Amino acid sequence: MRKKSAVIIVCAFFLFTAISPFFAEQFRFKYTKGEEYRILSTVHESVYYNGIFDHFSEIVNRISVSVTDEKNGTGTHEAVFMTTENATEQKPDESQLSSARTITGTFQWGEEYLSVFDRDEYGVYTIDDTYFMPIVRNVPVFPDHDLKPGDSWEYDGEEVHDMRINYGIQEPFHIPFTTEYTYEGTTEIDGKLLHVITADYSLFYDVPIKPDATGTTPVRAMGYSYQTIYWDNEAGAIHSYEEEFRIVIDTKNGDRIENVGTAGAEYAEKPHFSKEAALQDIQKQLEGLEDTEVTIDEKGITLRLENIRFHADSAVLLESEKEKLEKISEILKGYAANDLLISGYTARAGTEESCIALSKERAAAVADFLMNIGVQDTRHIFTQGFGSAFPIADNSTEEGMARNRRVEITIMN
Repeated sequence: MRKKSAVIIVCAFFLFTAISPFFAEQFRFKYTKGEEYRILSTVHESVYYNGIFDHFSEIVNRISVSVTDEKNGTGTHEAVFMTTENATEQKPDESQLSSARTITGTFQWGEEYLSVFDRDEYGVYTIDDTYFMPIVRNVPVFPDHDLKPGDSWEYDGEEVHDMRINYGIQEPFHIPFTTEYTYEGTTEIDGKLLHVITADYSLFYDVPIKPDATGTTPVRAMGYSYQTIYWDNEAGAIHSYEEEFRIVIDTKNGDRIENVGTAGAEYAEKPHFSKEAALQDIQKQLEGLEDTEVTIDEKGITLRLENIRFHADSAVLLESEKEKLEKISEILKGYAANDLLISGYTARAGTEESCIALSKERAAAVADFLMNIGVQDTRHIFTQGFGSAFPIADNSTEEGMARNRRVEITIMN
């Protein structure tokens, strides 16, 4: 009886050994010269100063990436990172955080960072220290062997922070860590089979202090990040990720700044469209609409709405302008995969500070109207205001001022 059991065990072992490779996966990044993709990440974080709640921030990072070269599995990337932040002194509750809309208002187009880096097929970065982005590097990094659900591995990474404004540190601030990975198995999102990988790391780093360090210089960085990464193995790319994090910075003068929150990101192929064809299509659809024009520029296709009218000295749209925007919205819905940038301009009246403030408010009003009628959601529409800068006509005449009082809607590349 024992001999028979032993034979069954041995046979089962060899059977499992024979079929187990079919359950193993090899994970590698894949790059193609000329490919373009976009990453949109959103961060919700509460900021504490010496243990007391200070403010709540919503941060959106829009990253536009081009692979300019590929050699032996390594891709050279050129990326433009746009970061924008809204803050409020009110701490939101869980029901607000689960909403698809922003808590703190329309996102203004923020500062842009250029970055150039290499990333190999395993996920390891090579990047010059002149670049501040991306913040998290070498996550994920895959081992050089196949993985089965339940397998774990480790690799060193780093967070790189821009501390020029808040701390006066002019070079990228590096915080090293070691990530612990586990391949959890597969899941399905929107009909697509994805592989689930958890990536957890803790931070504890005593910063080398220079003799000329000021009181605000960081002396210690602590915290953690718990990430769930959804990997598209067919594409050789990240599909999306979710994160919980806590970062604590202690400064030389004894202050403690703590950021606690959640983050997530979506990766998507950059929408491709012929600007020339889009220009002709939109021009045809704009026929009959007064004071409108469409042009091609470096960011995409821009629809210029001149003489857009609001109630006096306010950002409240007149009903006639809402009707015009509803017609414009039908054009914009044809480019639903593209982000929108709404730019506001005023005629020269009052101080430039008041003009800039009013132009921002009016751009936000147009953005809110377009969001409310379903053109785009709050994470894919941005605003900016230029006041009376960049006039297109003479501000000394009523006709010229009407033209300068405009809103431009850019369908972005």
